[in-house]
Amino acid sequence: MSDVDLSEEQYENCREAGEILAQVREETAERVEVGASHLEIAEWAEQRTRELGGEPAFPVNISIDEEAAHATPSIDDETTFGEEMVNLDIGVHVDGWLADTAITVDLSDTPDLAEAPEAALDAALELVEAGVSTGDIGARIEEVIDDYGYNPVVNLTGHGLARWEQHTPPNIPNRAVSQSVELEAGDVVAIEPFATDGSGKVGEGNETEIFALENERSVRNRDAREALDQITEQFRTLPFATRWLDVDRPEMALRRLERQNVVHSYPVLKEDAGNLVSQKEHTVIVTENGCEVTTQR
Repeated sequence: MSDVDLSEEQYENCREAGEILAQVREETAERVEVGASHLEIAEWAEQRTRELGGEPAFPVNISIDEEAAHATPSIDDETTFGEEMVNLDIGVHVDGWLADTAITVDLSDTPDLAEAPEAALDAALELVEAGVSTGDIGARIEEVIDDYGYNPVVNLTGHGLARWEQHTPPNIPNRAVSQSVELEAGDVVAIEPFATDGSGKVGEGNETEIFALENERSVRNRDAREALDQITEQFRTLPFATRWLDVDRPEMALRRLERQNVVHSYPVLKEDAGNLVSQKEHTVIVTENGCEVTTQR
């Protein structure tokens, strides 16, 4: 792919999505403080994305303490921030072309843990170019996080981004692995180290507020049918939140759609209780001699 034309419209849209997202990430992080509302922060960030000319690529993830991913407020959520480790994971798309970024806002007074994934990401970005092995990137991430005295979350990875697809190959591991692939010029990938003072493995919790289309098929229930119409028209294959649906009893509609394998859920992923998880993520376009970070201001 050495002849990739990075002036093509898809890359311009990726850059625009990243530029919007970098601004939204910074402005949202500034609003995270003890006593602030999770729901108000998430809705503010999603609306700010639209004001700047993009669309949310997935619901704003607000993960607290042991939570690592897929936590987003419910429709009537009244949760507020305490003295906690807060991870914001935000996505933007422009005409289906994506950018994905994350930042830790440390309200828990654990600065080294908050800093570890940021340092790991900086080190990983220095390696990225066409021909580099994803395993080498993972090894560098693991080395930096180890040096901080923490563990990488080994069963979460970075990933490719494609039009209307949030997770595509290649996976970018957060540890050294024996099997990997080489990045190619033109690849758009999200690199996202996670660090933890726990075991380094996350599991599924019981809470689910995020879903995505699995199979489009006819459904008989009216509310479920209306929900499916909105999903296919507005979100396509991108993840969405229960609170985004404009139907009566959206939770029940989604349960019906899930039972029929029309949508699949993203349960909250978490470490063991009592542990903390931190995160930092950027989206990059791989070039022959390095990379272009689209989500950096």
